[in-house]
Amino acid sequence: MSISGSGLPNSHQVLLKNQHLLSGSLALLGVTSAHLLSELPDSGLAMSEHAGVFRALERHESWQACFGYDAPALTENRYDNLVVFLPKARAELEMRLALARSLAKPNARLLLIGEKKEGIAGAIKQLKAIAPQASKADSARHCQVWCADAIEPASGFRIQDWLGWSKVECAGISLEVAGLPGIFSQNDLDKGTQVLLETLEEFPVKADRILDFACGAGVIGAWVQARRAAQGLPAVGVDGVDVQSQAVICARETYRGNKAAGSIFASDGLSGIKGYWSAVISNPPFHSGIKTDTSMTEQFLLDVKRHLLPGGELRLVANSFLPYEALIERHIGRVERLHEDGRFTVYRAFRGQ
Repeated sequence: MSISGSGLPNSHQVLLKNQHLLSGSLALLGVTSAHLLSELPDSGLAMSEHAGVFRALERHESWQACFGYDAPALTENRYDNLVVFLPKARAELEMRLALARSLAKPNARLLLIGEKKEGIAGAIKQLKAIAPQASKADSARHCQVWCADAIEPASGFRIQDWLGWSKVECAGISLEVAGLPGIFSQNDLDKGTQVLLETLEEFPVKADRILDFACGAGVIGAWVQARRAAQGLPAVGVDGVDVQSQAVICARETYRGNKAAGSIFASDGLSGIKGYWSAVISNPPFHSGIKTDTSMTEQFLLDVKRHLLPGGELRLVANSFLPYEALIERHIGRVERLHEDGRFTVYRAFRGQ
């Protein structure tokens, strides 16, 4: 049998092949391509934690689009079929399965779909922990489909119950940082952010308003403000933007917990952002799932000049093998390397007048 939706991710194509397993109301959790909805009949709920995918889901008017795990439209005990697409983080799968159970009607069916290379084999253990009756329904396009009938519904899913806190320290400044399953560098200060903060200690950014692009849990913005407070310097607001729902939630919590000032936005790149800043700081991602993907940062470097005031600074850390220096010079201005250690490079450039 051929699989429709050939332009879709493998996991979405395999769902289309197994539509016969679906009957009644439907909730899709972890959608990565909104084109899936065009291939499915009727309507339902579609959740993505990616801001760009969510915006595309919203264009399908017969579907209820949700951004992340705290969306108000995630109504308990309402759906006959729950489709869970495998996330890359094992801890996030546990949270996604808990959300699925909270959305399930009595006697609902749950499908877990994921690629072998993304760890579906290990994920089966997590599924069987809540649904021992689960069995494999199909294997195609390097994916497996696991089906559990009559899953036990749950209630009271709250994203706050999954929130954790960890202490990070850099250059004498300590912060309490919020974390959720699936967020980058949960419970730790990643090396890239550390070297970026160290250059901010040695070469402070001179700005009255800063944007942290791909802000994650809000570490950079909270640290910059805590450092200035420790030195008795005037307060500077640091706004943040991230594409992932969990990151937006955590950054807001980190700011609240550290009394940091600034707005946190959800956006796929800078496409949904308006405003101007006198400095932009970033430790941008370069992975999409398990693949190296620099497209988000390349688009950011194309767009960021429109949001930098004349003379404004871009400060960016990246793995040294990534080809960003020429792009920064082309779009912003002459580039300096403030730090190099063989693994990470911190770049600085100023926008011309």
